[in-house]
Amino acid sequence: MRKSRFTETQIIGMIKEQEAGLTVADVCRKHGISPASFYKLKAK
Repeated sequence: MRKSRFTETQIIGMIKEQEAGLTVADVCRKHGISPASFYKLKAK
């Protein structure tokens, strides 16, 4: 299985940014991922 591009700490940080009020699109643009990838990471 392929290793994730982001560490768990980075993923948690992204989710907290979104919960703090940033839109999903802004978080994805900042970190260079697609919205689908963001929701997949969030589901974990």
